[in-house]
Amino acid sequence: MRKSCLLSLVLAILASIRVASADPVSELSSFSIFDKIDLAQLAKSDAKTAHGPPMSNSRFLSVQSIYVLPGPPAPHLEAMRNWNPSEHHEPKVFLHGDLSGAISESSFARIKSAPDNGPVRALVNATAKMGNDLQLSREEAARWKGGNAALSSAGGDFWMGVLAGRTRAFISGGTSAQSPYDHAGPSIKAGEELNGLLREQSKIRKQFAGVLDSSGIGRGAGSLKPDLYWELLNTDNVAVATLGAFYSRTASGAAQAADTFYYSSGGYYVTLTLHQMWPVDIDGKPHTLVWRGDMVSSAALADLHGVEKLGSESAMMKDVAKSIARFRQERGR
Repeated sequence: MRKSCLLSLVLAILASIRVASADPVSELSSFSIFDKIDLAQLAKSDAKTAHGPPMSNSRFLSVQSIYVLPGPPAPHLEAMRNWNPSEHHEPKVFLHGDLSGAISESSFARIKSAPDNGPVRALVNATAKMGNDLQLSREEAARWKGGNAALSSAGGDFWMGVLAGRTRAFISGGTSAQSPYDHAGPSIKAGEELNGLLREQSKIRKQFAGVLDSSGIGRGAGSLKPDLYWELLNTDNVAVATLGAFYSRTASGAAQAADTFYYSSGGYYVTLTLHQMWPVDIDGKPHTLVWRGDMVSSAALADLHGVEKLGSESAMMKDVAKSIARFRQERGR
């Protein structure tokens, strides 16, 4: 029994050491698509962004990026945790709210002050009709009793209820506790989509096992406490209500983070963004080497082929590059 406990302790220590590496560049090449990089050159240039490896599921898409930030990882990780995209003028984010304490419908009251624009009106129209593109469970859809679907009125009350219920379920049971999207069409489960994305990229799954296995991503509630939030986004000119969870861990000066939209009212099923940050020395000064992996599962992707698929990949790469550029500008580069 003592040997078993000792072995478990050793394995836990080895898992934590995976976050840090004596040779970050070699570790980067072991799980990513970036084989060779020049740290000094990368520190002076824009982020490098590229298509992820091909995946067999036509709903899946991924992008990988690398870049360098000045200073050690810890303050950059903290900045990611506290990042509010609406405050940094990200045009696709209409509303952002952090969630803490007891979750109730009032936690999402700001949705009633959503802007009156084309994407929001598209969501209102879909709500009024309980359109097939809305990602809801049958039980959730049945709660809509009609009335004024505007977000400032009954429509807002409806979505506040959906978001509150799904947040409470995530807190208690991770994505395993999320109701499927089965209001219209085939049943889709967020946890299965997240696990599918990670199965297709086994090296990345292994690299981030420490944080993923302690999270609620693709499983029940984990031991890591997430930072929870919600957003109202513009996706293909339709506003979508989303729920997100941000997990992080640090060891020996390095850091990992996993950020997921585990619920979306439309546009895509789930997203997952992973960050690995290593402390590196460039020209005698401390810097942070950052790898970022973005993954998405969307029904719309399954219908794209050839040039259309490439166009979607390119659009995702541009969005990621813009997001990184905004963050680097904020962090002193």
